[in-house]
Amino acid sequence: MRIRASVAAVTGALALSAFVAPAAHAAPADAPPYALNASFSNFKIGSSIKVGTTNEVSTTYTYTLTHGSDVNIKASDFYTDAYLYRGSVDDPSATVEGDAPATCKAATSTTATCTGTVDVYPVDGDLLNSDAGKWSVDVEAVALNGQNPDAPADGSKIGFAEKAGVATTSLLRNSKLTVNASPEPVKKGKTITVTGALTRANWEDHKYHGYTAQPVKLQFEKKGSTTYTTVKTVTSDSKGNLKTTVTASTDGTWRYSFAGTSTTPSVNATGDFVDVQ
Repeated sequence: MRIRASVAAVTGALALSAFVAPAAHAAPADAPPYALNASFSNFKIGSSIKVGTTNEVSTTYTYTLTHGSDVNIKASDFYTDAYLYRGSVDDPSATVEGDAPATCKAATSTTATCTGTVDVYPVDGDLLNSDAGKWSVDVEAVALNGQNPDAPADGSKIGFAEKAGVATTSLLRNSKLTVNASPEPVKKGKTITVTGALTRANWEDHKYHGYTAQPVKLQFEKKGSTTYTTVKTVTSDSKGNLKTTVTASTDGTWRYSFAGTSTTPSVNATGDFVDVQ
């Protein structure tokens, strides 16, 4: 299921959060679900998710589901998953979910290892640039126990469990960085001009634009070495462009390196080798 602006309202005062199985379900107002004997632990997801302008991005998560005898993880109408949310889990400003529920494999009679994905579709236009940054994670499970998910005859027979804030991850606007050192070759003692550009994804027009006023390190790797050394820091201009000069001293590779921000990932340019004669 793809990103939503908010959790859909359910009949009456009860909301089954944002669980997807594969679509959100709700019990009637006069029959709230019972507390499912299930808990969640060992949740793991990447610390960040890089999202570009068009391609779908799927990120895997895993967790341990511990359950009682009232839970049959093999039942066709038992579902569990995790999703991202911003704000309060009860009234999130946005959510990002997976296209399908998690898949669980029994580890013991009371535990299972569950694996699922969070699927992001930037081309849909639902992500705003302001959505970049940290998101919280909610994990949930529901046992329909034979009830119709769209119109349950008895909502009290539906079991539900969740754990909000189980982890955090960041949705980041993907970044790109280029470099060009010239002239090539160059005489020792002469000037090398190093240009480049730092850009990042714009989720609203699906293009890459210059990331302005950002500190970017110019680094050099001497021929025969495997380590880059920072030479100076250059600030990207109003279009994200980078330009500086250095003195040619020895053969080696030049690159720009960006450390990243809370909304944009770090990135290194592919190095440009210069032959010094």
